[in-house]
Amino acid sequence: MRSTPTRAYVQEALVGYAERLLATFPEELSKLSIACSGSEANDLAVRVARFHTGGEGIIVTRWAYHGLTREVASFSPTLGAGSPLGPNVRFIDAPDPRLVAPGSTLAEHMQQQVRAAIDDLQRHGYRLAALITDCAYSSDGIFTDPVGYMQAVVAEVHAAGGVYIADEVQSGFARLGESMWGFTRHGVVPDIVTMGKPMGNGIPISGVVFRPEVSDEFGRNVRYFNTFGGSSIPVAAGAAVLDVLEKENVQQRVLESGNALRAGLREITKDSPYVAEVRGAGLFVGVEIVKDRGTLEPDRALTDKVINDMRHRRVLLSGTGPSANTLKIRPPLAFDSADVTRFLETFAEVAKNRL
Repeated sequence: MRSTPTRAYVQEALVGYAERLLATFPEELSKLSIACSGSEANDLAVRVARFHTGGEGIIVTRWAYHGLTREVASFSPTLGAGSPLGPNVRFIDAPDPRLVAPGSTLAEHMQQQVRAAIDDLQRHGYRLAALITDCAYSSDGIFTDPVGYMQAVVAEVHAAGGVYIADEVQSGFARLGESMWGFTRHGVVPDIVTMGKPMGNGIPISGVVFRPEVSDEFGRNVRYFNTFGGSSIPVAAGAAVLDVLEKENVQQRVLESGNALRAGLREITKDSPYVAEVRGAGLFVGVEIVKDRGTLEPDRALTDKVINDMRHRRVLLSGTGPSANTLKIRPPLAFDSADVTRFLETFAEVAKNRL
């Protein structure tokens, strides 16, 4: 079987899938390019952003992860000290309300962070190309609420001539429950949106959606194609994912299961001196574990013990955040009320001994 690269052999199934996928986005986002991985998607998104703006500067959160290509790794600080970061990259806080100064708002705090990053880029000779954020801030420790602050942030980026790239690789496809895409919760329309992992439910396929005014000139001047992205099997997998999302009303199930999961976790941990916060949206939940609620000093050792205790009971979690002390709870979207019950019962057993 040969591949059908996206530069030729346009299939009816590919066009039909693209139309169905784009119908889930605001009408301003109307152009789709298909690739194979989230790293490829973010790599292409930044290439287009640079071409469109004429800038090189990239702004990300302090512990962001956006992929593994050399280019994308250069603005993925979570990869660690052994992975070099670009001199054109600047960092802002994740949207943690606890970092906001008294008398200020999260929107003001985030806007000031972006403004300072833009100013520092300009001082070092870099014009802003893009701000790129993971809409769940997964690697930063999972920060999904409150919503609304992104409007001020995106306005600041646009005023500097940059574009906003919403990385929906982890937060998209109804993962956050309230909407199909994480950015929708904030009342903003990005210039570019990237997708990956859940797009094909295990089959390698990813996508980049553009405002046409951002991508059209790039398309006229730069040859871009993807050897496998437009092949029939990934396209069929992508279409099957959309079928399930529609037929099983997955978004509503995620919303209900997520609400029940977070409520149960808060009840179990409400008296624990070692749990600072339960946060998240839909089926993207974080439980922050600390040595003391008063100081919020991270406790990675205790977090690891909870993860391993859950693993021994056949429930898989991981740690996230700069100190890896936030439990990252991101179950399959097939998670239903029975799964929520099992998870909470198992967690309660572990918490009784550990938390």
